[in-house]
Amino acid sequence: MTYVKSVVAMLKKASFMGAFFLLLSTQSYAATSFCSIKPITAEFSVKQVIDGDTLRLHNGRSVRLIGIDAPEMGGRGRTDQPYAVQAKQRLSALVKANNNKVSLRTGQESKDRYGRVLAYTYDRHGASFEEQLVAAGLAFHAVIAPNIELAECLVQAEEHARTARLGLWKHAAYKPAQQIKTGGFTLLQGRVQSVERNEGGVWLELGHSVAVNIPKTALHNFDNELFEGWAGRTLQTRGWVVDRQGQQSKYARWRLTVSHPSMLQLK
Repeated sequence: MTYVKSVVAMLKKASFMGAFFLLLSTQSYAATSFCSIKPITAEFSVKQVIDGDTLRLHNGRSVRLIGIDAPEMGGRGRTDQPYAVQAKQRLSALVKANNNKVSLRTGQESKDRYGRVLAYTYDRHGASFEEQLVAAGLAFHAVIAPNIELAECLVQAEEHARTARLGLWKHAAYKPAQQIKTGGFTLLQGRVQSVERNEGGVWLELGHSVAVNIPKTALHNFDNELFEGWAGRTLQTRGWVVDRQGQQSKYARWRLTVSHPSMLQLK
């Protein structure tokens, strides 16, 4: 049984809370061992690397790498986020080393709301660009269902970077719920004050007008977890915080949506 398969099997037997990190922290990381593919899919010519997680092809299509979030480049009066330039440079180097080409495997969800192609990206040897960026600490793993195929191997790549304090992990820290003042990709931490289920799925209320939502359509990924038992526990999660200002006052202003267990950990 391969290591990835063994991890999946063990996760099915155990509660997912922290299991990804507990299991993977016991393993040494070998670059491109678990996210690589064979055989290689068709190659496409890359015209431009936009940032650490976005490419533009010569055929005019933009490609958003699946499973990661790299720091944002500046523009329009904004400064570059830490390690944004390095992430772009690293992806540019990976593309250049592959003769300015990339192999793509589109996700189950093949386009995002901006019309970009959602795809896993590889070099001619089948090595994952996403894995290499995360392992270098130049992107966070950020898995969104239904595109969950590389979840386990990207968690392992990130554990390597975090343990070695590479790149982003030199200073990265989970932000307490009470410090949430703006939207965007966030490492979030808070105490679960209450748990609610409704047609929108499961809502983990962290107080300070911050809530983590697991949509009803994603609950099958969590193996019938009894979320009600999470009340009073400290939760670490990640994702895109959305400002819902203008909603009814009974709802939390800040919402972070999670659709896969690799994005959550109970402490």
